[in-house]
Amino acid sequence: MGDKKNKKKDKGQGPEAEAAAPSTPAEPKPNMSRKEFEAEMEKLQVELVKMQEWVKASGAKVCVVFEGRDAAGKGGVIKRITERTSPRVFRVIALSAPTEREKSQMYWQRYIPHLPAAGEVVLFDRSWYNRAGVERVMGFATPQQVEDFLKYTPLVERAIANSGTILVKYWLEVSMENQTKRFEERIHDYRKIWKLSPMDTESHRRWYDYSRARDAMFAATDTPECPWYVVDSNDQRRGRLNCIAHLLSVIPYEEVPREKVKLPKRQPKGDYVEPNYPWRHVPEKY
Repeated sequence: MGDKKNKKKDKGQGPEAEAAAPSTPAEPKPNMSRKEFEAEMEKLQVELVKMQEWVKASGAKVCVVFEGRDAAGKGGVIKRITERTSPRVFRVIALSAPTEREKSQMYWQRYIPHLPAAGEVVLFDRSWYNRAGVERVMGFATPQQVEDFLKYTPLVERAIANSGTILVKYWLEVSMENQTKRFEERIHDYRKIWKLSPMDTESHRRWYDYSRARDAMFAATDTPECPWYVVDSNDQRRGRLNCIAHLLSVIPYEEVPREKVKLPKRQPKGDYVEPNYPWRHVPEKY
């Protein structure tokens, strides 16, 4: 890349020309084919494995938070990240509703044990930000509890970062129209009915309550130390690729040298005899 100071401006390309030029809406990108998507995803998954090996070798601690409206696509991104990586390095945390005991604890207490140790990457499918979103909108937390959460979360996250953990926060943004479309798919596609709950349908109704909660959350917790990164997930394929590519860009991983592997010869058969045993084969239905 050349030095911008040494570049000559073309005639009529200064700020004044930009202001005078009529604004034209960006052309919508053509749909990405599955073949193109899988080819790009394969490249990113290779890099994810390189990152995994670096995390193991260096003892790095990586924590990635995925938030967003219901049906924004959090699970789809996480599935693609973990598809070709080791579950012993990449751990997915998706906590259920808190128990009565957990409700009596300090709010962050039930999340802290799941933070990564050395050599781990933890992916939160929803996180402590439940308090800023669903708990606030649905009335599961008092206004004072929400206020305290927004006030103290930057301090908690600063402590996490100061402990040596790389903390990355993603908000997946989806439009009203696409959220409705995805909810309807969950209603009519039996493979997806488990994804739809009464809380989801209520979140569809309370779109603007969730918008206000999101805006307040960003205002209070988008900090220089732990910023929010917004992923446009209306195009699911591009959203997944963009999110994973960005994650790889903010983790300072390096490719770890590997010893060349050569398979050894099999041991001699010796006196081994195949057993005459009636194997119970599953029916060859396909």
